[in-house]
Amino acid sequence: MRGLIYVLSTLAVIALAYWAYHENYQTQQALREVKSLQRQIGDARERLAVLRAEWAYLNRPERLRDLSELNFPDLQLMPLAPEHFGSVAEVAYPAPEPRFEILDPVDVAARLIEGVAE
Repeated sequence: MRGLIYVLSTLAVIALAYWAYHENYQTQQALREVKSLQRQIGDARERLAVLRAEWAYLNRPERLRDLSELNFPDLQLMPLAPEHFGSVAEVAYPAPEPRFEILDPVDVAARLIEGVAE
């Protein structure tokens, strides 16, 4: 009986050692993947910062103005004038929709006047 307990205990220890060994390598692999993803995120952020800086550089007002003046005849642009802009009053805003439908309206002011007169 004692020998069976020793054998089962030894097998349990071997199984737990294998499980711990396997979990250790899975954890190390997950950590390597996290580091790789963090590196990729950092690279993407750097590329995005460069693209934003390049966009800001290319869209400088003085550069765009010089380009429009240089290519004015080729693009057949019209010079800007105040008549090209509209006013806010010219914008057609849609009428607001009622939030609920009033089925039986009551004239509260008339009823208050009637109540005071009595």
